[in-house]
Amino acid sequence: MFAQLAPSPSPSPANLSHFSHRRTFRLPTLAVSASPPTANSSRPPIQIIGGKDSTLDATTKNDSRGFTLEANEEEIDWMNLESDIRLWTRALRPVQWYPGHIMKTEKELREQLKLMDVVIEVRDARIPLSTTHPKMDAWLGNRKRILVLNREDMISNDDRNDWARYFAKQGIKVIFTNGKLGMGAMKLGRLAKSLAGDVNGKRREKGLLPRPVRAGIIGYPNVGKSSLINRLLKRKICAAAPRPGVTREMKWVKLGDGLDLLDSPGMLPMRIDDQAAAIKLAICDDIGEKAYDFTDVAGILVQMLARIPEVGSRALYNRYKIQLDGGCGKKFVKTLGLDLFGGDSHQAAFRILSDFRKGKFGYISLERPPL
Repeated sequence: MFAQLAPSPSPSPANLSHFSHRRTFRLPTLAVSASPPTANSSRPPIQIIGGKDSTLDATTKNDSRGFTLEANEEEIDWMNLESDIRLWTRALRPVQWYPGHIMKTEKELREQLKLMDVVIEVRDARIPLSTTHPKMDAWLGNRKRILVLNREDMISNDDRNDWARYFAKQGIKVIFTNGKLGMGAMKLGRLAKSLAGDVNGKRREKGLLPRPVRAGIIGYPNVGKSSLINRLLKRKICAAAPRPGVTREMKWVKLGDGLDLLDSPGMLPMRIDDQAAAIKLAICDDIGEKAYDFTDVAGILVQMLARIPEVGSRALYNRYKIQLDGGCGKKFVKTLGLDLFGGDSHQAAFRILSDFRKGKFGYISLERPPL
């Protein structure tokens, strides 16, 4: 059982390197105009490979109907929120999930990496920091790398811009994709070929025949790896479903004559030490359901959404007609269970998590780039 905690004192940077800044948001008020949004932002647009246009008005936001919302400025301290998430998770059962096939796959993946010309790492755009394996850099070494932030349709234009800037500063090529609709998929294929274009040049110098570029697609479970491959091939070759653990073995597939792709099972560390990250994996359905308690995870999600001005307790009340009494998310879940599901808190928790995963609360990112 956990309760809403007051924001804690600023934690040490060593513990909270992922969230080290404040970010200003616009909190919608009741004033709504029916005029279409404009793009008068003083912020210069940044070019993003794949995804939507990213020029955003700095003084307005749009609701789901495309109306312009007048806004009041409100600040959220993501470092303190991250600290509170860590405190909320201390009393909970740890979120851990390491099916037997992952251990086998990790060993095979290290061998297959030796054959790859370029590695495509896929992450969840809502939680890019929590969906990278702690051993990823060690595995890849100096290999050419493309970072894909999938589910770009579930985050805001501001978030896309911020993450693009963050990774650009690190010299990482990032592509925003929507695996379900195929947005960004073809650009991903072209970029993979161009990055590894020198492979056949070196082979010709040695008197060898050219061969297809070999690209491995790796990442956490359920971040959309197989869906991206199917979009690239324009047919369903790899099994894909909206749940973790569907892909259980590695599979090479051909994309025309110029590109071979390796689809791999989702990779997780044997033990997830960062339970704040683990909770976000559960919220975003990027880890198996057996790893966590639904009511615990939904309760923390409620408390997080209440702290994010783009949602807030008002949106929770408007959707469920329940007040967030005392800021306690688990009590909110229990009350919803009594009101709608005959006292079944598990069903109530499932409804809240499903609503978030389907974007019912809008374009919500649960992480922000560090400074």
